[in-house]
Amino acid sequence: MQLTQRKQKILSAVAENYLMTGEPVGSKFLQTETDLNVSSATIRNELADLSAMGYLEQPHTSAGRIPTLMGLRYYIDNLMEIKPINPRVAEYITRSLESHFEAPESILSEASKVVATVTGLTAITTTPPSEDVRVHRLHFVQTGRHTGMTVLVTSSGMIKTQLFRTEFVLTPEMLRVFDAALNECFAGMPLEDITIPFIQTTAASFGNLSLFMPSVLVSVSEAAQQATKTQMTVSGMTNLMFSGGEYMTDVRAAVSFLNDRERLSELLHTKVSENRIFIGEESGEPELKNCSLVVSRYDIAGRTAGAVAAVGIGRIDFAAVMSVVKFTAEKAGNLINELVEV
Repeated sequence: MQLTQRKQKILSAVAENYLMTGEPVGSKFLQTETDLNVSSATIRNELADLSAMGYLEQPHTSAGRIPTLMGLRYYIDNLMEIKPINPRVAEYITRSLESHFEAPESILSEASKVVATVTGLTAITTTPPSEDVRVHRLHFVQTGRHTGMTVLVTSSGMIKTQLFRTEFVLTPEMLRVFDAALNECFAGMPLEDITIPFIQTTAASFGNLSLFMPSVLVSVSEAAQQATKTQMTVSGMTNLMFSGGEYMTDVRAAVSFLNDRERLSELLHTKVSENRIFIGEESGEPELKNCSLVVSRYDIAGRTAGAVAAVGIGRIDFAAVMSVVKFTAEKAGNLINELVEV
């Protein structure tokens, strides 16, 4: 439902003050702190209308109003302005992520730490789900006379290694044969398609070369299986503990959910396509019924990949937190793209 401009201003002022202070807002505050230029009686009538429409509620008979879940959702979707990130905070995030430029996992691990530090909330980062990831390149490195290492580089920049052992003496020439044959076979292939039956079929297709391939192909399969597992970093879990004693039941429930990596990954990857804010029960997760979750997805090679998120109990400054989460996700995605291109 579209609200009049006056009602929008009142709802926005009530929502923003409530998110900052947790206190109900009355007509006198709105008259002095906004540019409405109308009487207190007119504001009271507007507050009554917004309450009747379900956007506001009165926690006590004589108190002012606070936003309902419906009111907060309208505010977030229609009225909230994402605050520009503080330049010093942006510089801190950029410097922190660039100092961990050696691998995507390192970048994302640091991203969760900086978001938790800057927002004072619990932060989560994830690598891309396996269905979006393919083999970018295979490398083979000799580690001994009969041992070598398969290095799998994915399309998302993740690097997985797996050792293999042969019955014959490895030579640089043999490794070059492996490199040429297996990259031709696997490059661009979805990780989830590298199954044992596929490995067996592939081995048979190499003819006489297959006699030298079993342990190498097994190492490729095992590296691919490692890479299909979405990796997740959760930082600032103790920040939930500072939500106050009244929220301890909610804290325990939230911690339990955050430790269920499969459900958490599904929430962040299947219910969020770009940027999203969940309030309480909107997430569909009972353990988060009194939590707020701010999520931003980052892109790799033009495709939506993993996620950066922040979660808190009760009220949080959605506009400020979204600016931090969104900036961090974009910066992490840019750095990972640079690694992939290299």
